Amino acid sequence: PYTTLFRSKKAGYINVDSVPACQPDVVCDLEQTPWPWKDSSVGEVVFFHALEHMGEQSATFLAIMKELYRVCAPDAVVHITVPHPRHDNFIGDPTHVRIITPKLMELFSLAKCDEWKRLGWSNTPFAHYLNVDFETTYAEVRLDEPYLSMLNSGQIQPDEMWKILNERNNVAAEFIITLRVIKHQQR
Repeated sequence: PYTTLFRSKKAGYINVDSVPACQPDVVCDLEQTPWPWKDSSVGEVVFFHALEHMGEQSATFLAIMKELYRVCAPDAVVHITVPHPRHDNFIGDPTHVRIITPKLMELFSLAKCDEWKRLGWSNTPFAHYLNVDFETTYAEVRLDEPYLSMLNSGQIQPDEMWKILNERNNVAAEFIITLRVIKHQQR
C-alpha cells in the first residue's frame, strides 16, 4: 500500500532524493553535509521510509541529526515513518542501514538527557554532545495484521500486545514519530 506514496512527489514540499531517476525537485545526498539549505529555513520535514536508509556509520547519522537541526526553524516539525526493525519489511531490504525508534529519537532531547543525568542513567546525551534539541511529540507503533484486528476486537489486550511485540517478529509494521525542533534564544 505504500508504493505509490513512496514513489510520488509530496505536493507543497521540496522533494529530495539522492537518486536522479526518482525525479526529485532537488538531487541531494543527505548523508553529505552541509545541506544546501540556510540555517533555520525549513518549517517542516517529512522522512517517509527514508531515514532508515541513511547513516550506516554512527558519525554519519549524528551529522544528519545535527544538520537537520541546523536547517530547521524554531518549532519546525519533523515527521518520520520507518519500518519496524523486527519486521520483514525492514530486515529484507539490504539498503536499510539504520534502525530508527522513538527511544533513539529521545537521545536528541535536552529535557530527556537532563532527566536521565539527574536519575544517574547511562543513556548517551546526544542532545548535549551535538547541541540539538528535538522533542518527541508523537510516537505510534503501527501494528501489522492480524495483530491490529485482534487488538481492535479485544481478542488481545494492550498489555498482552506489548508482550507479543517484545517476543515476536512481524507484529509491528512501522513506527510513526513526530519531533518538534526546540531552538532556544541563546544556545
